[in-house]
Amino acid sequence: MSKRVLILLGHPDADSFCAALAEAHAQGLREAGHELRWLRLGELDFDPILHQGYRRIQALEPDLVAAQADILWAEHLVFVYPIWWGAMPALLKGFLDRVFLPGFAFRYRRDSAFWDRLLTGRSARLLVSMDTPPWYYRWVYRMPGHQQMRRTILEFCGISPVQISDFGPLRGSAPQRRERWLARARWLGRRT
Repeated sequence: MSKRVLILLGHPDADSFCAALAEAHAQGLREAGHELRWLRLGELDFDPILHQGYRRIQALEPDLVAAQADILWAEHLVFVYPIWWGAMPALLKGFLDRVFLPGFAFRYRRDSAFWDRLLTGRSARLLVSMDTPPWYYRWVYRMPGHQQMRRTILEFCGISPVQISDFGPLRGSAPQRRERWLARARWLGRRT
């Protein structure tokens, strides 16, 4: 069954291994007959800083207005990014701060500790590269970046299920190993 899929490349460098992972995954998605759109965050024109928090929402730049429309269009979101300092790059975090706003991604309920999840009906996959061995990131660091993306951002807004695929350690990896990772990303795209 065909899905509308939005790929969000959260690495600022268009020539990164993350970009290659995103392209490989897109190839698998196309082979499976899915309809694709792209957001390459490094190419968008926006201020990643939420200057006054949610006290006063700053006007969205045209690229962010278009990004919100793409997110609403999508049935499945694919985030591709590296782990830097235990979590996502600042570019991706700034994008999420600016785009996943109250009234768009969630809404607090008056006089309640609960909220409405406004992005329900969507699923997500995270393709995450890292220099840390994935087992070390999981068992020693306790996956802080994965927990943040899955639980406190995407699921908080109603996006579920969220599947995570790790690729690493990237540092010092052989070209043959990187080719196997790209083949895995393609295969995951075909299985979506």
